Amino acid sequence: MIAHANNDGPKFPLGQTVATPGALAALEEAGESPSFYLSRHQRGDWGLVCDEDKAANEAALNDGSRVLSAYELSTGVKIWILTEASPRSSTTLLLPEEY
Repeated sequence: MIAHANNDGPKFPLGQTVATPGALAALEEAGESPSFYLSRHQRGDWGLVCDEDKAANEAALNDGSRVLSAYELSTGVKIWILTEASPRSSTTLLLPEEY
């Protein structure tokens, strides 16, 4: 089952949240808040990831492995949000080319 952001609360802790300069610049240029995308990520709205990655994220909720979401900003720029494997110590917002 794929979680939907509009009905569910947080699925996992984010840990320390950080962002790359590129992601911060892209969000600022788009006039968008990182908290909007972090909330979607944490609630299980994985955004634009493929079905295989969605399934891996759902499994990660149980096995503690890494969680990856992908979103497109209003400017067309894509951002990724990556939460490290358990103990879920950190979450990073980044551009795909910064991975």
